[in-house]
Amino acid sequence: MKDFSVLITVYDKENPEYFKEALESIINQTLMPSQVVVVKDGPLTKELDEVLGYFMKAHPDLFTALVFDKQIGRGEALRRGVERCKFGIIAIMDSDDISCSDRFKKEADFLENNSEIDIVGSFAFEFMDKESNIWGRRNLPTEHEDIVRFAKKRMPVNHVTIMFKRDVILRAGNYENLFGFEDYYLMVRAIKSGSRLANIPEYLAKVRISDDMFRRRGGFRYLLNEIEAQKKFLAIGFLSYPEFLSNIFMKSIVRLMPNFARKHFYKAFLRKDYPAGESR
Repeated sequence: MKDFSVLITVYDKENPEYFKEALESIINQTLMPSQVVVVKDGPLTKELDEVLGYFMKAHPDLFTALVFDKQIGRGEALRRGVERCKFGIIAIMDSDDISCSDRFKKEADFLENNSEIDIVGSFAFEFMDKESNIWGRRNLPTEHEDIVRFAKKRMPVNHVTIMFKRDVILRAGNYENLFGFEDYYLMVRAIKSGSRLANIPEYLAKVRISDDMFRRRGGFRYLLNEIEAQKKFLAIGFLSYPEFLSNIFMKSIVRLMPNFARKHFYKAFLRKDYPAGESR
């Protein structure tokens, strides 16, 4: 297997204990990366800096910190991180989620054995409070053609699970700031630029959620950002005008409903149990 990088961004609002668990899940992989790029999106709290400092001291040849004096936004932080990664394969991590121990091995093997695939993700568990408290399952289409159709409605990969070829991301224009939709916009542009995607039907990551997550995904501001993303999808020819209007109508209902109703909607309609491999 070729060398690969892991990219993770962090900012001052993150929980230090969650950040520690995320970094531990990287170094406890059955297939270790050759580089971990941690992008500090603006000054961190003392506690977050201490967590990062511990791992950089313990693994000086593995961790690279990319530091910014002020927040530049998640999309720009990811863009700069991709540019800093030294290797042709990059795995994405979130600073409060957990990768299962065989995630990198299975995704790297998949890319190696399926040379036509440029971006691979997997299914993911969602949990509240503790890992054993599974709230939902993020199951997605596995074949490229189904992923493309799915992408016209929703994000077609679990971003926290993806591993990709660096050159295809650069070809698609790399990440851009688009609050709440940086990853979705990149995946759509990657599809438009000819990249092929797949999802492994196994749960290779555990995503931490809370009531605040559903709150953040609602409200008028979030809806305006989502409309902006849909406009971009329309402008590059990924959506037809009827598809664009249909999406705006449905998403307006979800974003403007009360938080308790949005949480129920996610559970009832967006977290269905499709068949999958053995969980970890």
